[in-house]
Amino acid sequence: MQEIKPLVFGLALAALAALLMLLLGISGNLGIYTGAVEMMSRWHMFFSLNVTGIIAGMLEAATISFIFGYLFATIYNRLI
Repeated sequence: MQEIKPLVFGLALAALAALLMLLLGISGNLGIYTGAVEMMSRWHMFFSLNVTGIIAGMLEAATISFIFGYLFATIYNRLI
């Protein structure tokens, strides 16, 4: 079994989460996926459909994803 590099895995998840939050913010402003936008507004403290809200939501999602990805990879490596 190969080990997962925790830093790389965490950064990859952070980049993916930030990109998805950006796409959700753009689509929400276009009136698409309004249900998902409403859920993200409830789940993420800083997310809203203005520019600063989208950027803050991206940073929040990236931070949370990095932490969980890093912890997951670290625990996974210790178990294998």
